[in-house]
Amino acid sequence: MTENARPVVQFLDQPHPGDALFPPQTRRLTVEVESATAAEPAVQIHARVLSHQPGAPALLLLHGHPQTHVIWHRVLPTLADHFTVVMPDLRGYGESSKPVGDADHVRYSKRRMALDMRLLMGALGHDAFHVLAHDRGARVAHRLAADHPEAVRRMVLLDIAPTLAMYEQTTEAFARAYWHWFFLIQPAPLPERLIEADPAAYALDVMGRRHAGLAAFDPRAFAEYQRALALPGTAHGLCEDYRAAAGIDLVHDRQDRDQGARLAMPLRVLWGAQGVVAKCFDPLAEWQRVAGDVSGGTLPCGHYIPEEAPHALLDAALPFLLADRDPAAGG
Repeated sequence: MTENARPVVQFLDQPHPGDALFPPQTRRLTVEVESATAAEPAVQIHARVLSHQPGAPALLLLHGHPQTHVIWHRVLPTLADHFTVVMPDLRGYGESSKPVGDADHVRYSKRRMALDMRLLMGALGHDAFHVLAHDRGARVAHRLAADHPEAVRRMVLLDIAPTLAMYEQTTEAFARAYWHWFFLIQPAPLPERLIEADPAAYALDVMGRRHAGLAAFDPRAFAEYQRALALPGTAHGLCEDYRAAAGIDLVHDRQDRDQGARLAMPLRVLWGAQGVVAKCFDPLAEWQRVAGDVSGGTLPCGHYIPEEAPHALLDAALPFLLADRDPAAGG
């Protein structure tokens, strides 16, 4: 599949375990973003779409690790009053395809994952759109905005500093708190085997140790994260995501820095006051190094902002996303 081709959208009617968390009008679909070859199967991106306003501008929501699009269930109804909301599973996660990684981890580079999102949105008829993204999804969004600036109108990134800054400024405190960054990048199949031995426990260990513990999550949502982690290939997919971040993604980020490339679209960055990013980095300063129009600050929560503090997130993100809305612009 090339960037200029419009892949086919296939809508799905069969029930899904996550359906109860979303309004019944929400539709599920898949889009093929990489065609099959003799050696590799096709890569499909799974997503949900909802809009209460036909023809509303598009908003792409990208989830983080070790989650799926389900993280948005608490903010979706409000966002769908203003936008056509598209919530995909990143490649390697959820119901999206989980291709086998290559030696240089290019298949899971943020450049490739960003192209997935560009093709997905193009297939749905959205050549320009807003982005709201958390954690790993925010790293995909950063590359999406860098590689496809014509597509991204406004962008909100949640609880990250730029990948390159976080690796170059790693301290003992950060390494202890974000131990999974260094566990997941170990050569295959060691981390995959350990995750696959008990994927439900992996979710408990990674997510339950954060600021709010498990109290932040709807039990149905957390059960869906555990179910998705147990799907074949998921452990490999999320490891490859992190291996790419520690390798090929840093190459691309350094190229941007060396060339003086900066994001031009309005950017808002928000992070949890009780999170590791707030304690170990200066997110606003770091984003000001790579973007020209940056605003943001803390929210009263830890890492999992869309689930811990949905109302605070909407209060901080929605006016920003609506700031230059043109009612006649459509999607």
